[in-house]
Amino acid sequence: QVQLVESGGGSAQAGGSLRLSCAASGYTSSTKYMGWFRQAPGKEREGVAAIYTGGGVTSYADSVKGRFTISQDNAKNTVYLQMNSLKAEDTAMYYCAASPLSPTNLKHWPPMGTWGQGTQVIVSS
Repeated sequence: QVQLVESGGGSAQAGGSLRLSCAASGYTSSTKYMGWFRQAPGKEREGVAAIYTGGGVTSYADSVKGRFTISQDNAKNTVYLQMNSLKAEDTAMYYCAASPLSPTNLKHWPPMGTWGQGTQVIVSS
């Protein structure tokens, strides 16, 4: 089973930037799609961004479109989430995820797969 190791995150001021990284132990069918979802206290889990590792096609939640960018480095089996223009409502635990299932319904992605232990993002206004 693929393992995901997240890094990055931390605290930032509103309007600032942070970058998350997610290194996969290998690219397999289970990492056909990789991305991030987040969960804030008392709120439902929300898919944020995903990428098709075989071709680079990306998907974004409306709440982050234009502010967040997901990218990949296939040589390093690593996916990145560049978060700019951060808002207080971006505060959440962010989880890297890998799934063979496409993010057709990104809000609830992934319905199955593997995810990391999470990294905290705190944005202060």
